[in-house]
Amino acid sequence: MYRMRYTDSPFTDNKDLCRFELQMEDGFAFIDYSREGQLVSLNHTEVPETLEGRGVAETLVKKTFRYVEDNELKIVPLCSYIGVFLQRHPEWQKLVAKP
Repeated sequence: MYRMRYTDSPFTDNKDLCRFELQMEDGFAFIDYSREGQLVSLNHTEVPETLEGRGVAETLVKKTFRYVEDNELKIVPLCSYIGVFLQRHPEWQKLVAKP
């Protein structure tokens, strides 16, 4: 299957809605989060149904992780998709908060 890359799609931290957003032609892909100090709990990832299977979620997670890293934050991965992503990309484990 051909997977498009959405690296040029605008990414924002929508603090009012507590979600990281990737603006898409069909709306927004987003990760809901909650934040306590330097810890960001990543609760749920959602992609518009029309864009599922095209690499949107992967791009969103990578942009989120870069934002977290750039802002010296740590993540608590509660979303199942993010858990699977971390298994496939162990280089990002450095962002996971230690218990």
